[in-house]
Amino acid sequence: MAIDAATVRKVARLARIAQPEERLEPLARELSGIMAWIEQLSEVDTDGVVPMTSAVSMPMPLRDDVVTEGGDANVVLSNAPKSSGGFFVVPKVVE
Repeated sequence: MAIDAATVRKVARLARIAQPEERLEPLARELSGIMAWIEQLSEVDTDGVVPMTSAVSMPMPLRDDVVTEGGDANVVLSNAPKSSGGFFVVPKVVE
């Protein structure tokens, strides 16, 4: 898949990334090279290959599913920098 300077300009505008005009053509060549490399990956025969989530096979450590009384709220809140009325107090993030 070939990427031209017009496509790079459009993507940069959509991503709100300012790119000088003289940088568009080299960037298009770089992105075309990356896309060509990605297309090569589709040629690899992966039939019979088991998907993996890690390069090292490790069993998941499991614990017994035991019902408990839960944590003591006062002990948990003692770790908080600020609490009020049995709740954590955090800075307001939405106006």
